[in-house]
Amino acid sequence: KCQEATGSGNRIIQGDNLEALKSLLPQYEGKVKCIYIDPPYNTGEEKWKYNDNVNDPRLLKWLQVNVGKEGEDLSRHDKWLCMMYPRLVLLHRLLRPDGAIFVSIDDNELGHLQLILDEIFGTANRISNFIWEKRTNRENRKEVSYRHDYILAYRKDSNALGAKVRLLTMTPDALARYKNPDNDPRGPWKSDPATAQAGHATASQFYELMAPIGKKHTLPSGRCWVYTEDIMNGEIDAGKIWFGSDGNGVPRIKTYLHSKERGLVPETLWFANDVSTNEGAKNELKEIFDGQAVFETPKPHELIHRVLEIASEKDSIILDSFAGSGATAHAVLNLNKQDGGNRKFILVEMMDYAESITAERVRRVMQGYGEGKKAVEGTGGAFDYYTLGQPLFNADQNLNEAVGTERIREYIWYSETRSPLPASAPAANGKAARGKGLANNPYLLGTHEGMALYFVYEPERLTTLDHELLATLPVKGAPTLIYADNCLLPKKFLEQHGIVFKKIPRDISRF
Repeated sequence: KCQEATGSGNRIIQGDNLEALKSLLPQYEGKVKCIYIDPPYNTGEEKWKYNDNVNDPRLLKWLQVNVGKEGEDLSRHDKWLCMMYPRLVLLHRLLRPDGAIFVSIDDNELGHLQLILDEIFGTANRISNFIWEKRTNRENRKEVSYRHDYILAYRKDSNALGAKVRLLTMTPDALARYKNPDNDPRGPWKSDPATAQAGHATASQFYELMAPIGKKHTLPSGRCWVYTEDIMNGEIDAGKIWFGSDGNGVPRIKTYLHSKERGLVPETLWFANDVSTNEGAKNELKEIFDGQAVFETPKPHELIHRVLEIASEKDSIILDSFAGSGATAHAVLNLNKQDGGNRKFILVEMMDYAESITAERVRRVMQGYGEGKKAVEGTGGAFDYYTLGQPLFNADQNLNEAVGTERIREYIWYSETRSPLPASAPAANGKAARGKGLANNPYLLGTHEGMALYFVYEPERLTTLDHELLATLPVKGAPTLIYADNCLLPKKFLEQHGIVFKKIPRDISRF
């Protein structure tokens, strides 16, 4: 249910993320480019706002229904896995073929998380296990001071076009290494070693190198030249090998700035100086909320900014189903402002602070916050705020007809086509159409891959597929799928006319 409608394409959803992810499938399956989640770490710390020992009443209820009585006897790790597994399966479905997921975690569940990600995404799709320096000071209260967390990253399909992570924009420090002391017409360059480890070298990479001034250069032990002798001499003649300003230096390869437009390869260590810390995130959140400490464990938006840099494009959809303080939206808005992008965010948060903290932070980032020298200009933008409505199915897996006909129609179409119900679909009016054309039939949901799909549903009465009903549907031998409560047409007749009948899953005892 939409509480704030802007049509911006950005969404914040309050409610259980398992149900929210299911509700996103009809519109977003296979469309999300980048997912970042910061699930509970399962440390057992009761004081956390996001119930981190997995004893939230809603989760316990879910365990009772989906795992059964044995769920009450599971260990803490088992419960955490039971919570995470179905959510990760849904997240996998929502990703584009070239999409990627990044999951923050610490030592408590690192091993278990990697196992289920390997199972769901496949080991061939593992990108890396990034290490984030979450703090810069030593924590003397504990036996060992933990200064890092992990971010496990997986692709959906490593063979999909565009699935590789993007390279980072070159930093000012990296750019400063490029100079042009010899006025090379190819522009600024930096020097890189002309030798490499010799373990996999061929015989052609071992030779005595002659510099232009006549000095001979021999290889250090265990090294080989990067190029064969013929290629190396060609590079020397082209002025692409540097022997120092006096020509007597150790030969080095000139790497040109213009060849580095692709940027920098991301490294597995993400340092606090580049992506901030937990403490930095808490301090910034205080600035956003006028000095109030409203959230104990926020992630820095700079950390998620790094994720988006390497795993999103300017028009990507970004999803965070453990939204917490809203840092993911903050990162999306900042990056859009920085590069002129049009990324869209979807946040899901189940806790009561979804409106007062998560959504409120996003509003303040959009509008700007702080005063005087500490004022931060707003990013602009808008979002729609949603709460979850009634479930589509009740406990006995019958349709919950209280959700309304349109939602049921949307689900039936999605279950058959894995796509959203077309806007051109005729609106349901609860009345049978007599003698009208295909486009105006109220039971028609649409056509998909040459098959017409009818949902013959009436909230207050049972429907039956018989000759009388069939006469109202413009079926002319083309493949046709018809949902109704009952069917009186013989199976052979249906086969001869290319008709498939499916029974509507609802409780008919009330009729």
